Amino acid sequence: MTAPAADEAPLISLRGVTKVYGEGALAFQALKGVDLDIRRGDFVAIMGPSGSGKSTAMNTLGCLDRPSSGQYLFQGVHVEALNRDQRALLRRRYFGFVFQGFNLLARTSAQENVELPLLYRGELAATRHAAAARALESVGLKGWERHTPGELSGGQQQRVAIARAIVTEPAVLLADEPTGNLDTHRSNEIMALLSRLNSDLGITVLMVTHEPDMAAYARRIVRFVDGMVDSDTLNPHPVVPAAPEIA
Repeated sequence: MTAPAADEAPLISLRGVTKVYGEGALAFQALKGVDLDIRRGDFVAIMGPSGSGKSTAMNTLGCLDRPSSGQYLFQGVHVEALNRDQRALLRRRYFGFVFQGFNLLARTSAQENVELPLLYRGELAATRHAAAARALESVGLKGWERHTPGELSGGQQQRVAIARAIVTEPAVLLADEPTGNLDTHRSNEIMALLSRLNSDLGITVLMVTHEPDMAAYARRIVRFVDGMVDSDTLNPHPVVPAAPEIA
């Protein structure tokens, strides 16, 4: 993948973003004036201790939460000025989400789980089936389409969750502790997959993690402390997965 030009406008830009929960004496400021740029094609690991603001920042970046103040620009659009329905439309069109707990429907096949975002979009059945099959194949699960989550390993379930996140061909994939429920071997498999989605398909990946070994796959590491960006550094030697490239 060709690196973005240095003068290319950021895909995402946060300026002076704050987030306050509660009011008066009970108010808690989770974000305290965050400035952050994300360029198209970045692979960013967001780290920090518990309560540092990293999860709040991720929710803000994914349009799941709205800043209390400051600016959030996505492709030049002021997200902080959008209403709830407009933010939901932005999420459906441009963002994919992967969570620690997989969040799959237990009695539903892998194929049907992956089709869900397309169902919400109102896509025709034939379109949904074909797109879900391609997404499952891209994460190495061709032949597992009819299996339910209970018939899959933890690593396979997370692959289904990733297929569901990318079936809409999002510009940005947000992963919140995607390896938190997996052993080391499966964690490295998932990180190799995320790395290839970034390098081969050009998907911008934003990942919250507390594990340095997982952050090592990212090309950039942003650390939060006390609701602010404490450091933002390039990873000069990101882990390069040895698995085959995604077709």
